[in-house]
Amino acid sequence: MTSDVNVAHAAGPGTRPESKFRSYLRLGKLDVFDYYIGILVVSAAVLLPTAAVAPGTVPMLLLFLVGEICTIVAMVALDDVTGYRDGSDIENYGPNNPLRKKLRKPLVAGTLTEAEAMRFAWITAGAGAILWAGAIAVAPHRPLWTVVLIAATYVISLQYSYGMKLSYHGFQEAFLVALGVALVFGPYGLATGEFSGFLLVQAVLFGMGPLMFGVYSNTNDVEGDRAVGRPTVAALTSPRGNAIFIGALSAGEFVLVATASLTGVAPWWFAVLMLPATILRARQYYLGFGRGDIMRARKLGFTVHRMYVALLVLANLLIGLGVLA
Repeated sequence: MTSDVNVAHAAGPGTRPESKFRSYLRLGKLDVFDYYIGILVVSAAVLLPTAAVAPGTVPMLLLFLVGEICTIVAMVALDDVTGYRDGSDIENYGPNNPLRKKLRKPLVAGTLTEAEAMRFAWITAGAGAILWAGAIAVAPHRPLWTVVLIAATYVISLQYSYGMKLSYHGFQEAFLVALGVALVFGPYGLATGEFSGFLLVQAVLFGMGPLMFGVYSNTNDVEGDRAVGRPTVAALTSPRGNAIFIGALSAGEFVLVATASLTGVAPWWFAVLMLPATILRARQYYLGFGRGDIMRARKLGFTVHRMYVALLVLANLLIGLGVLA
C-alpha cells in the first residue's frame, strides 16, 4: 500500500513513472560509474609495453571489471534497502528535501518493492563472486596477498551497510578509500604478481575520489544520518569540524602527490601532471565551504575524480611508451 502511494505521489494517480528495468538501473546506481574506471588506470599500467603482457591478462581484466560492477551494484542495492528500512533515505529524499530526486531511490519512490531489491542484490552479489573467482583463475599471477585482498573486498563490500553495517559503526569514510585502493591494486597484483609503491599512490588517489564526493553528500545528509545513528564525520562533528576535516582531506591529496614525487616513489614530473586536478579540488572546497553550495561542490567532485583518473592513465601511458620515466 505504501509503495502504491509513493508511486502515485511521484507520477500521479494510475501511472508508473518509469519501467521496472529503469528502476533496477537506478537501484544499482549504474549511472555512477566512478569506481569502475579504475580499471583504466590498471590497464594503462600493465598493458604497456605490449611485449611484456602475460597471457591471460586481458581476460582477467575484463572478468574483474564485470565482477566489480556486479559486486558494487549489490553493495549499493543493499545500502538502499537499509536506508529505506531505517528511514534515513525517506528523510533525505522526502518532501523536506526537494533538491534530491526521489526516483533515484526506487524504494522511497515505490517503483520497486523491498523483496525485489533484495532479490536483485543477492543475484548480482552471486554473479560478482563467480566473476571474481574466474578472474583469479585465469590471471597470470595469483599472489596470496592479492587473493586475500580481493576476497576481503568482496565480503566487506556486502557488509558496508547491510549485515554488520560497517558504515553505521564509523567506518564509512575509511571504507570508501579502501574500496578504491582494492579495485586498483587487486587486478594489478593479478596482472604482475608484484607490489608497486607508485601504483599504491595511484590507488590511494583513486580511492580518494569517491570519498571526496561522499563527504559532501554526508554534509548534505547530516540530519538524516544523525536521526538513524549513522556516524559519519559530518554527523559526529560541528559544521566547522566537518569543514576542517574535508579541508584536510583535500590538502592531503596534494601532500601525497608531492611527497611521492619528492621521494622518488613517483617520477619527478608526477606532481606537475596532477596540478590541474589539485587546483580543481581546491575549487570544490571553496564552492562547498566558501560559497556554502554543498551540492554543487559534490557534483564538481565527480569531475575532479574523473580528471585524476585521466591524468593517472596519462602518467602510466607516458611511462609505458617510454616517453617519460
